[in-house]
Amino acid sequence: MPEKGTIPSYLSFFLFFINENPNPNLSSSDLCSHLQSQAHKATRQNRRISLGGSSQYCSCKMSRKGLMEQDLSKLDVTKLHPLSPEVISRQATINIGTIGHVAHGKSTVVKAISGVQTVRFKSELQRNITIKLGYANAKIYKCEDEKCPRPQCYKAYGSGKEDNPPCDVPGFENTRMKLLRHVSFVDCPGHDILMATMLNGAAIMDGALLLIAANESCPQPQTSEHLAAVEIMKLKHLIILQNKIDLIQESAAINQHESIQKFIQRTVADGAPVVPISAQLKYNIDVVCEYIVKRIPVPERDFISPPNMIIIRSFDVNKPGSEVDEIKGGVAGGSILRGVLKVNQFIEVRPGVVTKDASGNSKCTPIYSRVVSLYAEQNELQFAVPGGLIGVGTTMDPSLTRGDKLVGQVLGSVGSLPDIFIELEVNFYLLRRLLGVRTKGSEKQEKVSKLTKGESLMLNIGSMSTGGRVVAVKNDLAKLSLMTPVCTSKGEKVALSRRVEKHWRLIGWGQIQAGITLDVPACPVELNSV
Repeated sequence: MPEKGTIPSYLSFFLFFINENPNPNLSSSDLCSHLQSQAHKATRQNRRISLGGSSQYCSCKMSRKGLMEQDLSKLDVTKLHPLSPEVISRQATINIGTIGHVAHGKSTVVKAISGVQTVRFKSELQRNITIKLGYANAKIYKCEDEKCPRPQCYKAYGSGKEDNPPCDVPGFENTRMKLLRHVSFVDCPGHDILMATMLNGAAIMDGALLLIAANESCPQPQTSEHLAAVEIMKLKHLIILQNKIDLIQESAAINQHESIQKFIQRTVADGAPVVPISAQLKYNIDVVCEYIVKRIPVPERDFISPPNMIIIRSFDVNKPGSEVDEIKGGVAGGSILRGVLKVNQFIEVRPGVVTKDASGNSKCTPIYSRVVSLYAEQNELQFAVPGGLIGVGTTMDPSLTRGDKLVGQVLGSVGSLPDIFIELEVNFYLLRRLLGVRTKGSEKQEKVSKLTKGESLMLNIGSMSTGGRVVAVKNDLAKLSLMTPVCTSKGEKVALSRRVEKHWRLIGWGQIQAGITLDVPACPVELNSV
């Protein structure tokens, strides 16, 4: 591997989720009864859910050629591991984000590795930028023959690829490849006005690819801002990709490489490898795969605790004019933080439906439902583990999940989810200077002023973005009143952003110490007895 501060020898050769009670007169018990009857009916339906936002009936069973079967009757969670064959055959177990300035090639890199186009929405395609979080899964393999040359022995395919495909390196066609990693890529927007979306994606990352365009000076504003964000999230495993290497001369690439090394000094990225690539031409993508395997370890996971999933996309998969009998339940997509989620399991979503009482105070009613199906892209699952992004088909009324309504909420076993907070006390730390903003007539970055009582901030807690008003502040402790209730726990990280020149700018981070919680009504029936 190349040493720090040197240009790899291959530089000159390689110039490289998910897209309100419809009848408010229904009582809670009637609503629960309706959910249960729909659950039994929906369980018999076989459907497909993908992170791209599409769903359709599928006549195929769980078996897919070359993939290991999952059997709930034989499941022993105490023996599961993130690299267990029955797990990584179908589901990604590690989340890797792509971060960096706008138009530096984040989405193109994801497509080069996984083959999946993460820019899907009309507004994104028209402007050629990422607006919503994009997702794609990829399997990374290595040739089993030790004589197969590096880095060509590493190869990435889509998540539906068989577990032991043949090697495609000339001379090694009769050798099989071994599945080493199944990765979920979280493709973050690089535009400065979409910083909140990037912070939501950072909440589930285990590692990150920092994209820096070789044909621009380093650092660009959002390069600095994104690097500070992942540092706040305590993300330690980074790989720097010097993209668009095909657009410049070798001497310019070497000069920029030195600029990158200077930029990352004394940051969380200090010592991270710098890989020159061309994502458009797919040069050095095999090198990136090798570094992902060797530099980003699979984190320890908790399979024993009750399942807890952070929702980062939700949608209604029904087309307008669907017959009543054909209506499918709402779909939630996200990443499981701990525990194992199983098909037919009863679940709770918090905060759920948020309303205001006569005096204007927030009131939360959790949503109770049942898991109808689990999918990782096109791979059907019987159970899902912590790690990669999954789609959860439920019996929820689709109007509750339409248009990302559940983003920021938490899904898990009934009665096991954290409290819902409406006011937080956080121990905060402010950045010294404002990232991505220059003062007029100067190249120096603007200083971050202290928090003041009464000012409004944007808070990112997990995948939830909500407004917060500073009620009181003393030294490094602040009391924040939330505009939207949040399901979270003490000790969780909070990213703080302030409105500067009509844009939200990251100014610091905090840790939840205490807060005021809301009373939550209990489920009107015993779901586990159904």
